[in-house]
Amino acid sequence: MTARKILLIGIGAGDPGHLTIQAVEALRRTDVFFVLDKGEVKQELVDLRQHILDTYVPECRVVTGRDPERDRGAEAYVEAVDDWRRRRADVCEGMIRAELADGGTGAFLVWGDPTLYDSTLAIVEDLRLRDGLDLEIEVIPGISSVSALVARHQVSLTQVSKPVQVTTGRRLAKAWPDDVDDLVVMLDGQTAFTEHLGTGATIYWGAYLGTPDELLISGPLDEVADEIVKVRAEARERKGWIMDTYLLRR
Repeated sequence: MTARKILLIGIGAGDPGHLTIQAVEALRRTDVFFVLDKGEVKQELVDLRQHILDTYVPECRVVTGRDPERDRGAEAYVEAVDDWRRRRADVCEGMIRAELADGGTGAFLVWGDPTLYDSTLAIVEDLRLRDGLDLEIEVIPGISSVSALVARHQVSLTQVSKPVQVTTGRRLAKAWPDDVDDLVVMLDGQTAFTEHLGTGATIYWGAYLGTPDELLISGPLDEVADEIVKVRAEARERKGWIMDTYLLRR
């Protein structure tokens, strides 16, 4: 039995132009593309993936599986995420076993960079340990929402001799680390930046980065926090979903 090869291809934050030459070459050596369908609310995300495929590999084969629902209100957050990942892995396993021949190459198109707050790599690592599923994994890096954010705001991610920490909204809501002045915040569903008014911080916020619906707001946190909360809520109501990232600089 020859191992199946699985490519995790970073496709950028939303702009089809974010694809690297390496990513395009990976698309062209893939036999089957696997897509997890998140339902009608996030159909735009599926459509953008399809646009990328139509542009670079128009005759490609696509296999779609239903992305399982995640319990976002669970008190045991880590356990809930682990359970969701296992159920996602089960769906991916079924697609790979049924649709990818031994020795074939399959691929998942991953938003941003596959190594930054994305579950696909962990899911594939789970699959590699399952009986009878011999997989070789290759990761193709992509332009992350972090890179896209600071580029669109025309600011440097780093300051001279200072560290940058990438964290989540859940952690920022608890505390801003004492020894870090620059925080990149992802996965913030509760606008945790509002917990840090009065700190003299500056915020660089962006949503739907790289897409026609891109939103950008920056300025002193005390002055623009209310605007971000309002714009974010309106955008989420209008589209049914939101993906946003921000840099806080103290």
